[in-house]
Amino acid sequence: MQQIKLGKSDLQLSAISLGTMSVRGGATKLNIDIIREAVDLGMTYFDTADLYERGLNEALVGRALQGVRSQVVLATKVGNQWNSDGTTWSWKASKPYILKTVESSLSRLKTDYIDLYQLHGGMIEDPIDEIIEAFELLQRAGKIRYYGLSSIRPNVIKAYAERSNITSVMMQYSLLDRRPESLFKTLSQQGISVIARGALAQGLLLDKPAQNYLQLRSSEVAHANRNVERLANKLGINKLTLILAYVLSNPVVATTVLGVRTLAQLHEVKESIVSFRKLTAEEKEILEQGLRALVYTDHLV
Repeated sequence: MQQIKLGKSDLQLSAISLGTMSVRGGATKLNIDIIREAVDLGMTYFDTADLYERGLNEALVGRALQGVRSQVVLATKVGNQWNSDGTTWSWKASKPYILKTVESSLSRLKTDYIDLYQLHGGMIEDPIDEIIEAFELLQRAGKIRYYGLSSIRPNVIKAYAERSNITSVMMQYSLLDRRPESLFKTLSQQGISVIARGALAQGLLLDKPAQNYLQLRSSEVAHANRNVERLANKLGINKLTLILAYVLSNPVVATTVLGVRTLAQLHEVKESIVSFRKLTAEEKEILEQGLRALVYTDHLV
């Protein structure tokens, strides 16, 4: 599979990668098989978070990748803390919390270092400079190789892009949600890559019946689906391959993260891996034809 350099780092990520949040239930044989088969398919980037299943997901990823640790890019996230009721969590982004919590993630992931440590959210009211200092300290200590941000808040993204050495921003991006494009120029100029999630728009770009999505009406979603169907048929590829290719055709995007729950779903991705190529400008225009591009309306300053 094509490998793409992540921002200013020396990390190389598979163009299509695995987000493990959907692999639920801990380190069962099936879940371990899903992650290991993803490796066999050529995926090299695996994304988890300490929040997912109260750490069980990190433990699953650590166990599944233990034999191939040096061959993969391992990413997790920090910033949320489970409350005592075990069903809700609170935002807990601070220098002391990050420095403490990384130890638990390292232990669960069965590794001495995390390739990409991401702030899992963020607000403009946070002590941003102290948070940045925490990541820098962990980087100098060798506990993390690089750090990034997972956010869809423009003001937060701009603050970290200007004041830190983040190498990536994970954000939702798809044919139906082109809001991140307003930030792409700024990120590219700073040498920051986008890790795209939500490329399938909750399945609305595949076979899920059209419905309202963000600011789009169901009729607009149906129109986008017709564009996808026509171009996929013209190019002789399946819709999944086309949808992923659209996201990856923007140079600032380093990888598109997919969530799968079963081996069957993972096998469906195989064709996309084999036949993947970036779209031409003309092909992108065909997909976007008649489709309203959304823009961010909140968290702008």
